[in-house]
Amino acid sequence: MELQKGRPKYTAGRLEKEIRTYDLLDKLGVAYERVDHEAAMTMEVCQEIDKVLQATICKNLFLCNRQETKFYLLMIPDTKVSFAKPEYMEKFLDITPGSVSVLGLMNDTENHVQLLIDEDVLKGEFIGCHPCINTSSIRFHTSDLVEKVLPAVNHEFIKVKL
Repeated sequence: MELQKGRPKYTAGRLEKEIRTYDLLDKLGVAYERVDHEAAMTMEVCQEIDKVLQATICKNLFLCNRQETKFYLLMIPDTKVSFAKPEYMEKFLDITPGSVSVLGLMNDTENHVQLLIDEDVLKGEFIGCHPCINTSSIRFHTSDLVEKVLPAVNHEFIKVKL
């Protein structure tokens, strides 16, 4: 695994939702680095990726209330807390289990999902996440998430302490 600057040179074989992620970040002028890797299905694998990214790797939990009428995306450090059904992730965020990412909020145009961010995530210089697919990981400044990305995708967050 090697840290690369910006979008991949060649996009053949990459999913359109991953390319949309790079398009959004580039459009907003968000500088980012990425590392390509095999599918990251567990937090243990993500911790290996974290060593390369040197960023706060978040556990991203897609949650809902018992009635399945309210949906939340919770970003917390991987050392804390756990899930909504996979079909809701695909319906609202166009992502699958193992690929959950704050960047999936760009697909939630009707704001079904409330973003919750643990205060410890906000203290980090960088955010590390998937570009809506778990075969790549990227990092960008936490301030860019709050000041550029979330306003652009029309989502606000609630700061939580867990």
